[in-house]
Amino acid sequence: MNEKSIILTGGGTAGHVSLNEAIIPSLLEAGYKVHYIGSHDGIEKELIGNAFPTLPYHSISSGKLRRYFSMQNFTDPFKVLAGVTQAFTIIKRVKPTVIFSKGGFVSVPVVIAAKLANIPVVVHESDVTPGLANKISLPFASHIFTVFKETMKHLPSDKATCTGSIIRQQLFEGNRERGLALCNFTSDKKVLLVMGGSLGSVVINDALRSNLSALLEKYQIIHLCGKGNKDASLNNLEGYCQFEYVTNELPDLLYATDYVVSRAGSNSIFEFLTLHKPMLLIPLSAAKSRGDQILNANLFKKQGFAQVLDEEKLTKESFLQAINHLTAKADEMIDHMVEVEHPKTPKEMVGLITQYEK
Repeated sequence: MNEKSIILTGGGTAGHVSLNEAIIPSLLEAGYKVHYIGSHDGIEKELIGNAFPTLPYHSISSGKLRRYFSMQNFTDPFKVLAGVTQAFTIIKRVKPTVIFSKGGFVSVPVVIAAKLANIPVVVHESDVTPGLANKISLPFASHIFTVFKETMKHLPSDKATCTGSIIRQQLFEGNRERGLALCNFTSDKKVLLVMGGSLGSVVINDALRSNLSALLEKYQIIHLCGKGNKDASLNNLEGYCQFEYVTNELPDLLYATDYVVSRAGSNSIFEFLTLHKPMLLIPLSAAKSRGDQILNANLFKKQGFAQVLDEEKLTKESFLQAINHLTAKADEMIDHMVEVEHPKTPKEMVGLITQYEK
């Protein structure tokens, strides 16, 4: 029997790559030859290359889908057209039975090219409302899966299914002792993990660092500050450990964590939910995004899984107050979290995707 091929695509942020990372081992185990189409210099190239160095990675041209005026809005359509041509060539050579798109602007040319090549496309949407890339991709897709039930009302019922969250197996293999050792922490003091998404957040970094002296009296702090955002003057501060970004270490760090402060990207918050980590969410403001993180955060707050601090209200004082409120409500949040249905496995997700193969 000939080996089947599948193409994965998605990028721009870690959230558009993490599910693809999660299902690749299950696809390989099922006998598929996996190819990845991404941008030349996006985070997806680094993440996939680090996690799966032998996996064929194909770079294509891709414009950025902006919701604001920019002169590049006039030239980027030509980049997308070039990307469609490049993706079409790759698809004809690889001959996949199905293409899985996780979204992000790099996925648009791939999805369009797949339609031209008559290859079925399955799309995945993690947020409450579909992102712009997935909205554009929807007419070309055979099916779209969602994480939130609330997303279904924004999609045609004949080609959409809510699967719930999909969590990578590695997340359950974390070890608290290893996580504490990574940071030179002790086991007798609570651990607070603060992160601002895969690219980091200046406002969250500043709010944390302005409160370090007060917070370190109560907590040990793991700070995922984003690329280029480490503060060398804090390298030897006892009880404080900063990383630009982590991959393989994340499960251990999460197992060592008692409380989380984070943006409200869907993949991350469902991982925190699955591991029963009380969370303070500071979603990207509507001025900086399409508002998807605000919807994610407020839905988690409504269900009792999280506290929310709007970015517009983020100050040194409000940050400290919100963390105190988080720790006071932590047990109540965990009680709500343990009642949630267990997430789907990557293997189950592979089964859902491959049912649409040609």
